[in-house]
Amino acid sequence: MELLIDVSRKSFTVGRPFDRRLDDNGVHRLDRRTSLPLWAAQLVVMDEGGADTIVVTLATHEPPQLQQGQQVTPVHLIAQPWSRNGREGVAFRAAEIRTVAAAKSA
Repeated sequence: MELLIDVSRKSFTVGRPFDRRLDDNGVHRLDRRTSLPLWAAQLVVMDEGGADTIVVTLATHEPPQLQQGQQVTPVHLIAQPWSRNGREGVAFRAAEIRTVAAAKSA
């Protein structure tokens, strides 16, 4: 199940720029549908209820060059609940991450 997140009332700040998503053997993971490399960035999400930190994954040849503290907007942000080996959580994926300046001009 994929749940689309409404980002219109949230602000996103880069906590940690993009880095490669690696498998258990240290190999760069690829997206199952597109075979593109997977990259992950830590984002701090704030809204009227407070703040939280999420890790957002992108499937792309090269991720956007982001700096810690930079304001960004995820495009088509989805949450995917998961469960494996007695563990569970939520994975976040986006189609794109735009800087706030780029998002306003688009």
